[in-house]
Amino acid sequence: MPDVSEAGLPVADLLDLDRRHVWHPYGPMPGRQEPLVVESAAGVRLRIAGESGAGGELVDGMSSWWSAIHGYNHPVLNEAVRDQLGRMSHVMFGGLTHEPAVGLAKRLVDMSPEGLEHVFLADSGSVSVEVAVKMCLQHWRSLGRPEKRRLLTWRGGYHGDTWQPMSVCDPEGGMHELWSGSLPVQVFADAPPTEYDQAYADHLHDLIGQHAHELAAVIVEPVVQGAGGMRFHSPAYLRVLREACDAHGVLLVFDEIATGFGRTGALFAAEHAGVTPDVMCVGKALTGGYMTMAATLCTARVADGISRGEVPVLAHGPTFMGNPLAAAVACASIDLLLGQDWVTEVKRIEAGLRESLAAASELPGVRDVRVLGAIGVVQLDHEIDMAAATRAAVREGVWLRPFRDLVYTMPPYITGDEDLARIGRAVCAAAREG
Repeated sequence: MPDVSEAGLPVADLLDLDRRHVWHPYGPMPGRQEPLVVESAAGVRLRIAGESGAGGELVDGMSSWWSAIHGYNHPVLNEAVRDQLGRMSHVMFGGLTHEPAVGLAKRLVDMSPEGLEHVFLADSGSVSVEVAVKMCLQHWRSLGRPEKRRLLTWRGGYHGDTWQPMSVCDPEGGMHELWSGSLPVQVFADAPPTEYDQAYADHLHDLIGQHAHELAAVIVEPVVQGAGGMRFHSPAYLRVLREACDAHGVLLVFDEIATGFGRTGALFAAEHAGVTPDVMCVGKALTGGYMTMAATLCTARVADGISRGEVPVLAHGPTFMGNPLAAAVACASIDLLLGQDWVTEVKRIEAGLRESLAAASELPGVRDVRVLGAIGVVQLDHEIDMAAATRAAVREGVWLRPFRDLVYTMPPYITGDEDLARIGRAVCAAAREG
């Protein structure tokens, strides 16, 4: 009898339809690699249709691209969705408001770095960066400085796949090199070193000063650069950026989409430096991985600047802005996080990853092994064979998504010690086979 999915469709037929009709992220059309079919998920495990995985289940080492910090099918988050669904699933946000959105905004303001007072609820992380850029451009235009419309960032970054975010991803060898010549031309500093280097700090100061007349903002991923290369850097550079931006009249934006909600060991990576940006983007773990939602927070200074302009409103308004279902589960996810000793749990995961990934440093072809908070990275000295590396991880009973020269993991915070050890073995196997 052929394998049948829970919906009753034979798995082979489902995969055939998927190949012919479904366009997967960063994939060709039609598809060339057969994806695994997930039937359900609970805790840290994905139930896989067919014979793939260990006993039909895989430990998720990715938190579904870093969002499912509480794992899957969590009773508290399920109840929040069910309760809100009985009230209303959606209502437009123009001219209307509701308790889930207001409650979420208040929670975000209370937990974010001091001074971030205003919250714009967006559809996704990339859109929140679009909104952040628009805030900065409109701020300066409203103050009579329309020439301040460029952005500065450092190389090695990644901020999303929509237009303005692509322009501040690394233009040389980055994920969006294809669009060079079409995107806005921004200003790029050298990639930040791991440790503090005064010469590099001077480089940032000099570059910001040189371009201050045309810069609307500096935008960076604080402490951890995500999909651009999973690099870590000294928090001291965030203080350098804050000082340089203040000295030269430039706004500072932190993209905390990947780093927010405890992933680095602080609620937000900005806290490692004791710095408040003018604008901050959050997403991914905001709803615990249940719904798509993000937010852009800003200071009163930014909002006041926009309000003084000829067009005194922020010119952005998504149809699903402030979606009640997403806002309700986001409130529940934040309460769940803050209602437990998440700091200890992230430290436990950090210790477990350090122990389980130590063996990777002895593997041939491994350039570096690094761990910070609930992030573990093995960097190779060559482009990885993603298919072979993924198969190796699956044989160990773990789902990973290697890319470029990296095998990395960002597990849910509820991952137990035995599963952390299994994830470590899978990362090592993927690095060995890839």
